[in-house]
Amino acid sequence: MTSVLASILFVAWLRALHCYPVESSFFNNVNSTDNSKVRGEAPAVWDLIEKANRNLEQIPGGPLIKYGDIAVSDELGNADPCTSRGCLWPKSESGVVTVPFVISRDFSSRERGLIESALGSIQTYTCVQFTPRKNQRDYISIESRAGCFSFVGRRGGRQVLSLQRGGCVYVGTAQHEIIHALGFNHEQTRSDRDDHVTILLENVVRGAGSPRVETAPRVNNTNNLGTPYDYNSVMHYGRYAFSRNREPTIVPKPDPNVAIGRATQMDRLDVERINRLYQCCKNSTSALLQKIANWNISP
Repeated sequence: MTSVLASILFVAWLRALHCYPVESSFFNNVNSTDNSKVRGEAPAVWDLIEKANRNLEQIPGGPLIKYGDIAVSDELGNADPCTSRGCLWPKSESGVVTVPFVISRDFSSRERGLIESALGSIQTYTCVQFTPRKNQRDYISIESRAGCFSFVGRRGGRQVLSLQRGGCVYVGTAQHEIIHALGFNHEQTRSDRDDHVTILLENVVRGAGSPRVETAPRVNNTNNLGTPYDYNSVMHYGRYAFSRNREPTIVPKPDPNVAIGRATQMDRLDVERINRLYQCCKNSTSALLQKIANWNISP
């Protein structure tokens, strides 16, 4: 066994003991492929999504877009969480959750690097492994469509996740849409959201031209996975999300001055929920070893 492989296995053993710990440096520093190195200070994820999707109602020949950036097939008519109905991505006996993907050639090499950085950040701290598609039936197709959007959870077959060039290709925005595809809805749709925020519906714009197009946050009967409400989640709307009159649409409580929707990337609780949903702490050693087996290690 080479010294390199021995070192990797030792690190894997340490990580398995703590079940995918998230180093503080991940949240405090920006790596060489992150947004700030390319475009300066990264804007808040929700600001980017809202700007890109403000007038987006239905993709020509594609899905409806509801609740900001969630793709909904015509026959479904809603965007309810589906993780209890079998839309999780498959998990192997060794504990690795495999998500096949393709990235459109329409993206530049720089944009592809940002998308891969988002995939890699999730893969590093969870048991989810994104793998280039070969012939798998179910996969995520990352494309530059109109706006930023994703379906919630695994839908079956080719599943479009849109990151429109010129507005959506940021690491944090890609993380947001990928987390949707893993089975998560927006933070402010949690079943306990009314304990933490007030929704001011009178200030929310309605979808123009289509009664089925909704922007107002609604409550889901969600599985909150035993985690606290997270104002800093990359999945949280901003204070003025889809405001029709420049007045707040979401106000935190009990402290109305708490910042919301300002995340530029996923936080610890976003990572924790992925690990809990996919039960990454079970078989974590085997999962890490399977990932290592897929790496190319030079002798």
